[in-house]
Amino acid sequence: MGTRSRIGVKVNGVYLSVYCHWDGYAEHNGAILMAHYNDQAKVEELVCMGDMSILGKDIGEKHGFSCRDMDIPYEKFEELYGDMCTFYGRDRDETDVGFKTAATVKDFLDQCESCGAEYYYIFNNGEWLYGSLHERDDEYYAFVSLRTVFAKKEREAA
Repeated sequence: MGTRSRIGVKVNGVYLSVYCHWDGYAEHNGAILMAHYNDQAKVEELVCMGDMSILGKDIGEKHGFSCRDMDIPYEKFEELYGDMCTFYGRDRDETDVGFKTAATVKDFLDQCESCGAEYYYIFNNGEWLYGSLHERDDEYYAFVSLRTVFAKKEREAA
């Protein structure tokens, strides 16, 4: 079972977002987003690829969904494609897996709930915002700067 997340970007006043199945927590997907998807154009390109199984450091190229699909050893698959995203549409030819549009933050959060996302990210004005469906107060969902999350974790580790 994956740790699901929803990754979005604000474009012209609306939110475009996609589902990501694996490793949605801040220490993994959040770290990748901060390090490798830190400008508007790159984030829009990522989201326009549609729902994904795995967020990688690079958007990459079409490849088999797993080593079994390509009949190669796991180690070779990881060597060739381990840093790439794996998308349901591009890499497994699924349909109806494009990005979703939300007019409001509430609509975006409803999409998070409906896909089972435990964590969510929105790129807005050059900054990643983060939240967790686990960390809410009744109907209120918080967004915090992902930079703030990592800074706090660094302080706690020191």
